[in-house]
Amino acid sequence: MKILVVDDDELSRFSIEQFLAEHLSYEVITANDGESAIQVFKQNPVPVVITDMKMPGISGIKLLQVIKEMAPETEVIILTGFGDMQSSIEALRSGACDYILKPVNIEQLALTLERIENYQKLRKENHQLKDSIEDSNEKIKTSEAKLHSLHTTLEQFRHSSNIGVFSSVMRNIVSLCDNYHKERDVPILIQGDTGTGKEVLAQIVHNNSREVSDRPFIPVNCAAIPTHLFESELFGYEEGAFTGARKNGGIGKLELAQGGTIFMDEIGEMPLEFQPKLLRALQEREIYRIGGDKLIQLDVRFIFATNRNLSQLVHKNEFRSDLFYRLNVGQISIPPLCERKDEIIPLAQMFLERFAHKRKKAFQFIEEEARHILCNYEWPGNVRELQNVIERAVLLYNDEMLRGQHLLYLLEDRPDIQPTSGGYLLKSGSIILPEENISIEDLESEIVSKALKMFDGNKTKVADYLGISRSALRSRLRKL
Repeated sequence: MKILVVDDDELSRFSIEQFLAEHLSYEVITANDGESAIQVFKQNPVPVVITDMKMPGISGIKLLQVIKEMAPETEVIILTGFGDMQSSIEALRSGACDYILKPVNIEQLALTLERIENYQKLRKENHQLKDSIEDSNEKIKTSEAKLHSLHTTLEQFRHSSNIGVFSSVMRNIVSLCDNYHKERDVPILIQGDTGTGKEVLAQIVHNNSREVSDRPFIPVNCAAIPTHLFESELFGYEEGAFTGARKNGGIGKLELAQGGTIFMDEIGEMPLEFQPKLLRALQEREIYRIGGDKLIQLDVRFIFATNRNLSQLVHKNEFRSDLFYRLNVGQISIPPLCERKDEIIPLAQMFLERFAHKRKKAFQFIEEEARHILCNYEWPGNVRELQNVIERAVLLYNDEMLRGQHLLYLLEDRPDIQPTSGGYLLKSGSIILPEENISIEDLESEIVSKALKMFDGNKTKVADYLGISRSALRSRLRKL
């Protein structure tokens, strides 16, 4: 805190300045009369002025009145002689916060300044609270508008309990899925990393975002089918088509999808030798079962998905170019979750509510520290990994808040997420405790030391930052 000391008595002025600066660590500026004090105050307004009552020219009372006109919240302490009590009463009526008799009692002055400091801090907090309330009112109005927009958006893209649409990127993707839904004969290729939700988007193309279709949706994982079974798995077979064939034959996945959609995931893993047969089925919309001579017409929507770069596979001769160009007519690309940071918390909240309801747990909210961890984690497994992380937390814990301590295992390979060297104090009001014992005294010392370093040793700023008085800070520094 900065203080202006005004006194025409040089010895008195110097003694007060030395006590305030050296013993109480205040920043002090001085003036030897009222006129120079006014000029100093205009150039450098301060929160506290200590002035003598009787000075040549402008008196302490007049100086008090001028300062209050310029800065009503500046506190003024009047120094007065014992025989001038009437003037002291006048000073109080004019707005002085206190008066101190000369010769000055330094303990009384220190207590008065500490009281002023605490009062100004409370006043500052009160102003901040009022501003916060006003800001909150504005935010409420803004939030109501956003809520209306959100309801509109949710209604527009209501489609499945398995996906949340929380960004313009995903809204555009869902809108694209809706457009493709209208074109059943257009093959769709969905590209994205593992866990980004390719099958969910395939279901949106199948259903569209506003309804649930009763048509069949047949998923096929190409990576899970042995090479020699691809043709029979997709096209089916007639009785006696090969050794071990069932009596009356078997229906393939393409026939099961008649009137609906076949979703072929991991299409990049399909064997090269089978790809020409799939290409013909795509182009001609007809197939033969293995060992059969009856042509089967297909009424099937084809959707493919991959986490590999098919264009690169084509250049390596690991995927047929003609098939790639055919199935790439309708393309959908899903960015990884690490590129959609604004979706992490809404998705986590959605999963939290879903699993808490499913397992009858108390979870409702995500605390700030948990948000910090979630937003700074890279999510190599994308949305599926986020869903699994939230499900794990709900399974292991039962709390109203999802807390940082519930997600500590995510930090094992990410020390950069933890702002402090100790690894347990992440943010004021939200502390993650380590498993080993800690010392409160050591923790307090570390906080004070770091605050001093943060403000380059300015004790006034440190005390304000820590929310304590200067005397309380001095007491802690003596312990250090």
